[in-house]
Amino acid sequence: MRHHTRSAVFGVGLMWLVGIAAVATTAGDQTPPPAGPTFTKDVAPILYKNCTQCHRQGEIAPMALLTYEDARPFARSIRDRVLGNQMPPWHADPSVGHWANERRLSDKDKETIARWVAGGAPKGNPADMPPAPKYKDGWNIGTPDVVFTMPETYNVPASGTIEYQYFDVPTNFTEDKWIDSIEVRPGNRSIVHHVIVFYQEPGQDTRTNAIKFAAGMGKPRPQPADDPAAPAAPAPAPAPAAQPQRKLGNMLAGLAPGTEAVTFPAGAARMVKAGATLTFQMHYTSNGTAGSDKTSVGIKFSSAPPAIEIRETAMMNQNFTLPAGVAGTAVEASMTVTEDVTLWSLLPHTHLRGRSWKYDVTYPDGRNEMVLSVPAYDFNWQTEYWFKSPLKLPKGSKLHAIATYDNSSTNPSNPDPRANVTWGDQTWEEMMFTGIAFSVDKDKRSKQ
Repeated sequence: MRHHTRSAVFGVGLMWLVGIAAVATTAGDQTPPPAGPTFTKDVAPILYKNCTQCHRQGEIAPMALLTYEDARPFARSIRDRVLGNQMPPWHADPSVGHWANERRLSDKDKETIARWVAGGAPKGNPADMPPAPKYKDGWNIGTPDVVFTMPETYNVPASGTIEYQYFDVPTNFTEDKWIDSIEVRPGNRSIVHHVIVFYQEPGQDTRTNAIKFAAGMGKPRPQPADDPAAPAAPAPAPAPAAQPQRKLGNMLAGLAPGTEAVTFPAGAARMVKAGATLTFQMHYTSNGTAGSDKTSVGIKFSSAPPAIEIRETAMMNQNFTLPAGVAGTAVEASMTVTEDVTLWSLLPHTHLRGRSWKYDVTYPDGRNEMVLSVPAYDFNWQTEYWFKSPLKLPKGSKLHAIATYDNSSTNPSNPDPRANVTWGDQTWEEMMFTGIAFSVDKDKRSKQ
């Protein structure tokens, strides 16, 4: 028994030594894989999911990121922009609200990119490369059912200020149309700053009367309990009279840096009535080279009448002055709903001096809720925030917004910190504007 035990122990030891020798031989015959993340296995899936919608040929981003050869020269820049929360462009406070269109990398994805760069940004095994995402050529919404184009080409000079240009296009719709998806495509991205497409229905349109506005300026002030539509603060003296503005009707679609084509949630759609006329409001900017543009809007129709009609309106304060050299001026606006409504999205908009936005709702029972906070607003990325769970606003609820501006010399984007600034169309002027998508609850219908 004792002899058998010694032999067994010796046998186990011999096998252990043979195993070590085999492992050493095998390791010597192979090149060890990279210790950290590689592009093909780890980084490409992150870029494909979050970045290449814009970072590909013909889209708004300055370079493509579809291949290793595309991405490698920009590895450090990608890391810096990702760790600095500049890319993907998403500026909402993650602790406030949940968003259906959120563009935000997880901490794990950020760490993966940082480790990839720290390790020399290796390519990795080509066999690990995931299939490249397939994007539709041309229209992101797919082939539109109808395309409306500016009736004439507009020529933009190499320099100078270009006032807003307006182009009317009749739809020639013989019946009301329900819109499922809509996309604006500029003819020349380099000179088109932004586009808003409005539609004017035949006759008077009163369908947005579910909302009343009240604008204020400065710090929040208590509201009289018996007057929910009262101004949030005494209005300052009127600004000098501006040039008469066109009556444009309802906003239908828009394009600005960072915006995307819109496909409405399942069961919801926009209506455009028979005989409506579209108006393209075009903001062109000169860039040192003369150019021309002929912008289009593409529309896909719903296959059946929806259960929910999405409408558009706006909340704004046009009566403000940003004092020269002052950082931290707050401008406010509020609105009170006069029927039960559902809030689908918010689109905050200022120009180069805008620094942050906050939105809160006061409900009829007195409860107050912060619904969106944008602590680092970026004029170069205009984001429409679509609620993951649309917000129910009972009749009497008040939506309140505060936009904060920096008109000081510490703002590197400030065109002129020596100037007092008021509302205006051009980027060296300012706006306090929120686009709003909503529906009226009583309008909900059964699909036919």
